[in-house]
Amino acid sequence: MEEEETEERLNDPWVVILYNDDIHSFDEVIEQLVKATHCSVKQAEKHAWTVHTKGKDVIYKGTFEECFQVQGVLREIQLVTEIKG
Repeated sequence: MEEEETEERLNDPWVVILYNDDIHSFDEVIEQLVKATHCSVKQAEKHAWTVHTKGKDVIYKGTFEECFQVQGVLREIQLVTEIKG
C-alpha cells in the first residue's frame, strides 16, 4: 500500500520554480528554458520577465521525474530552482 501511495505522489502534479539571480542574462535564461522545457522562445521570454520582476515563476508542471529532468537542465548553468509537489 505504501509503495502505491509513493508512486501516486510522484505522479501528482509537481512544479519547477525558477528564482531570480543577478548572474545570468535574459538571453542565457531564455535559451536554457527553451532547452529544458521545450517551450517557445516567446513563452521563455514571458517566464524570464516574470522571474525578473516578481523574483520567481513556475516554469514547468509535470510528474516528479519530468520536473527533475527539467531542473537538471536548468542547473547546467547554475540557475536557482526548486521542485514542489
